[in-house]
Amino acid sequence: MVKRQIKLGLVLTGAGGPGNHNLWLDPAIPANASVDIEWYIANALKAEAAKFDLVFIVDSQFITPDSPPHYLSRLEPLTLLSGVATRTRSIGLVGTLTTSYNAPFNVARRFGSLDHISGGRAGWNVVTSGDAGTAGNYGLDEHYDYDTRYGRASEHVKLVRALWDSYEPDALPRDRATARFLDSDKLHALDHRGEHFSVAGPLNLERPPQGQPVIFQAGDSAQGRDLGAEVGEGIFTHAATLAQAKAFYDDIKTRAVNSYGRRPEDLVILPGVGVIVGDTEDEARELEQHYRTSDHSFDQALAELGRSFGWHDFRQYELDEPFPQQTLIFAENSFRTGAQRIAGLAADNGWSLRQVVDNSLRRAPGPFVGTAETVAGRLQEWFEAYGVDGYNIHAGHPAQLDRFIDEVVPILVERGLFRSEYESDTLRGNLGLQVPQNRYEAARQAEAVPAGV
Repeated sequence: MVKRQIKLGLVLTGAGGPGNHNLWLDPAIPANASVDIEWYIANALKAEAAKFDLVFIVDSQFITPDSPPHYLSRLEPLTLLSGVATRTRSIGLVGTLTTSYNAPFNVARRFGSLDHISGGRAGWNVVTSGDAGTAGNYGLDEHYDYDTRYGRASEHVKLVRALWDSYEPDALPRDRATARFLDSDKLHALDHRGEHFSVAGPLNLERPPQGQPVIFQAGDSAQGRDLGAEVGEGIFTHAATLAQAKAFYDDIKTRAVNSYGRRPEDLVILPGVGVIVGDTEDEARELEQHYRTSDHSFDQALAELGRSFGWHDFRQYELDEPFPQQTLIFAENSFRTGAQRIAGLAADNGWSLRQVVDNSLRRAPGPFVGTAETVAGRLQEWFEAYGVDGYNIHAGHPAQLDRFIDEVVPILVERGLFRSEYESDTLRGNLGLQVPQNRYEAARQAEAVPAGV
């Protein structure tokens, strides 16, 4: 039995993502970090030296002037990760691509290429695009509704995986002596016609080094959880408490087992967390409050509130009037689950719009704040309680990332909770995930077994 250990990812959001509009004011962060490939490479190398499993690049394809700096101008994930791949050797490279506005063939080819370029370290974060305005950038009048988005996503991922199997592992002998480059019996077309997509195939790229790039997914709605349970191998999520983390963990793994016949270990649950390390508990909490105050403002939070509601502008309402519940209609094809959560809190507490915004800024004290020993202990507690399989660490302020790597990670290593060396050359191997067998190879082997054996 291989001892279960914590998995670690690093989320890189350059000049500052949602809730951190002013992160770029930190002089340790280049003001153009979100388009600076050397900044990404430097952070990936830092995480690789600490033996992190992966770096994670988020993405979306619609902005407004109120979007955070990282969203206003950032590199496309696959282009970026291809650059990082050439300067790293072991760390996984996970990028976001939407199933709503990409064709399966292109996604299969791009991630297959990244897997080859990186020697087997690619991962695809599957999203369905919550920003309703994205439709206008792709020639559509309206964004897909929830059911359509998740129906497309399920079919899309199945098609991408089928395309990755176009070539059996030994389909390209490249035998110069016989001038035989291809064994055509081991190249397979798809000829798929489904509800949302038609794809002929085959993919014009041989089998990826890790069989298939790792599939990641993040979604908290009922449809999102079902999609994660069905196709996800890594699950990105958020949890404010251990109880919330464990409830999500148990739900996703139970769905995967009961509804899709998978094993619990086929999914790695990695909530995104912010970590703040201080010399004392009080210093860490003071730093937490300082960052929250300096990295975001009331006006920025009020403008950003509209993102979950299809970027509806809440600045048109009186701040001290009751929260406008009728705005939920704008969230129907956007981030509906998040919008319902916000509106529900407002209704339950009788909050005004001002109080809703204040609450988003106030937030409960983070669970991973304290001395290095305290933070390591809390990470250990959640992991050993089976609330998580690991963590996606938000890079945040560089000084804090350095303290996490220099002070917290060594404690985890000393306690046997985290690796001191990589176990594998591939992302799949380091995450402890099985290599999927090529479906055509499996069928060929099954046909070769004599009847009754």
